[in-house]
Amino acid sequence: ASFFFICIYMHIARGLYYGSYLYKETWNVGVILLLLVMMTAFVGYVLPWGQMSFWGATVITNLLSAVPYVGNTLVQWIWGGFSVDNATLTRFFAFHFLLPFIIAAMTIIHLLFLHETGSNNPAGL
Repeated sequence: ASFFFICIYMHIARGLYYGSYLYKETWNVGVILLLLVMMTAFVGYVLPWGQMSFWGATVITNLLSAVPYVGNTLVQWIWGGFSVDNATLTRFFAFHFLLPFIIAAMTIIHLLFLHETGSNNPAGL
């Protein structure tokens, strides 16, 4: 997973260097892809269900409670109750299974947008 994120960060750095952010649709789909990959990594981190995983899930999901109006409801929905419990682990396992399919679909969309706009790399790499 670490090498995968290194490759992603290199891809982002290349995009910043060559000004690929000017193609807003392609860039925005890439940002959504980054967020989805980070979500997948987070729920995968929680799956061993040790103390670090438990408290990581508690702290990170509690950050969502800062969202105005719907934050507490969102946190309780993710938890499957009023605290991090077995229901949370089951939901995170389901998310960890389903998110790669969404990532694959978004990758195809990202490539379709890239095909429309063309690469912004003058060397063609």
